[in-house]
Amino acid sequence: MSAATSIDTAPASTRVMNLAHFVVQARRRQPEAVALAWGERSWSWAEFDARIAAMAAALQEKYGVRKGDRILVHSPNCNQMFEAMFACFRVGAIYVPTNFRQLPAEALQTARTSGATGMICNAAFPDHARACLDGCPEMTFAIAIGEAEFGPSYDALVDEYSGHPSSEVAVDRDDPCWFFFTSGTTGQPKATVLTHGQMAFVVTNHLCDLMPGLRPSDASLVVAPLSHGAGVHQLAMVARGATTVLMPGERLDVPTAWRLIEEWRIATMFTVPTILKLMVDDPSVSERDHSSLRYVIYAGAPMYRTDQVHALEKLGPVLVQYFGLGEVTGNITVLPPAFHAPEDGPHARIGTCGFERTGMQVEIQNDAGEAVAPGETGEICVIGPAVFAGYYDNPEANDKAFRNGWFRTGDLGHMDAEGFVYITGRASDMYISGGSNIYPREIEEKILQHPGVSEVAVLGVPDPVWGEIGVAICVLEPGGKVSAAELGAFLNDRIARYKLPKHFLFWPELPKSAYGKVSKKTLREELSRNDLLSSAR
Repeated sequence: MSAATSIDTAPASTRVMNLAHFVVQARRRQPEAVALAWGERSWSWAEFDARIAAMAAALQEKYGVRKGDRILVHSPNCNQMFEAMFACFRVGAIYVPTNFRQLPAEALQTARTSGATGMICNAAFPDHARACLDGCPEMTFAIAIGEAEFGPSYDALVDEYSGHPSSEVAVDRDDPCWFFFTSGTTGQPKATVLTHGQMAFVVTNHLCDLMPGLRPSDASLVVAPLSHGAGVHQLAMVARGATTVLMPGERLDVPTAWRLIEEWRIATMFTVPTILKLMVDDPSVSERDHSSLRYVIYAGAPMYRTDQVHALEKLGPVLVQYFGLGEVTGNITVLPPAFHAPEDGPHARIGTCGFERTGMQVEIQNDAGEAVAPGETGEICVIGPAVFAGYYDNPEANDKAFRNGWFRTGDLGHMDAEGFVYITGRASDMYISGGSNIYPREIEEKILQHPGVSEVAVLGVPDPVWGEIGVAICVLEPGGKVSAAELGAFLNDRIARYKLPKHFLFWPELPKSAYGKVSKKTLREELSRNDLLSSAR
């Protein structure tokens, strides 16, 4: 047979494992081991699997949920939220978690963008549930985590449908399982489509690159919202059969976190630099035994070198950094513990976000999409199985996000001759505050709704606590009188609190380029040169 002769084969199957099967596998291996702990309660793998199966049956039998339906989930971390993810997977539905700090109008926008037909909402957010039910015609039901008027109780449904059959729906590699919302570089919410096949790779990659020695007997503490990166991290925990421990309250209580780390012998946790800094700066870090920690994973923002050194001094060689976006599910680069060191030298790769993740390829490209030489700055682009399937119902955004098969991150950086990547800037004006992406245009548009404001520019500036904070520089209408307090109050019911600028400055005019565009570069230089933020504090 010549090399040119084709080989007849049967059609390739794209069938993959339903991600909910991770729970079944853990239950079979260790039914009595603890799957999840929250406050005073804990659930074995047998109990965890049974509750997921019951909610899956309720979704199918009571509400007619079928493969491809989207289910919005709006809640702080709790056992029901974590179960809901697997219940959605099990019936072939698409899990659509929100940032629970969103305003009702923002949750409605998420519901509309995703085309959600149902909602699981914490009883503490009745206005969010009502906004979605009233404003989204496709949404036909809501389930309450707790007791609420907008829908039946989640736990009551679990009890009612306990023992009802609910088999795992067959899925293909490219079947969506999760709409991971991100604003990308435009500031407009977009649904990043994550699939069963993609996420199976992501889970394997997390275990391979971030936590290579994780064991089923290990436990993981959740200190960030499960709706985003922490949820992906815990999916890997379930795949390994490790225990998930939730913080007892909505807010981070650092002494409680260290107490749980000691009591549960926590081996790993996912966090962001701001949270990690709060934890290692607190005196309680020295009052509890944290020797069980082996992988303290941080992402979402660069970490100041001084903070990195302090964390290493307190915790030892356990830090793992990764760089990734929602569109690549965190799978771009990794910097393992061996490349973190408190002393500057050959073992401390200062300033880098690491090297390519297993199975992924990174290339620094110029504006023409060509690879640049080592050390040369360009856009960080990536290909590999962790790259998302595209934005849901948004061809324009997809066209901008991909070029010649490469996903364009929108971040600028360079790669050295050894393959270590360094992020040097952002192609957009986005900044990261407390691990959350903040998009100035969205905030600027809200501020400009105030009748007394003529022009505004919002930008992120470095902050030792939050990584970056927002500063709004405003130009008022002629004769206008608006105070910082008034603007803050004006925005309170228009935008989520975590997006609010920390400072409002009032200037007679904004610097502009020859083309009439506001020059944020000049704004930054002016703020720095005259130390204007000090006078605003």
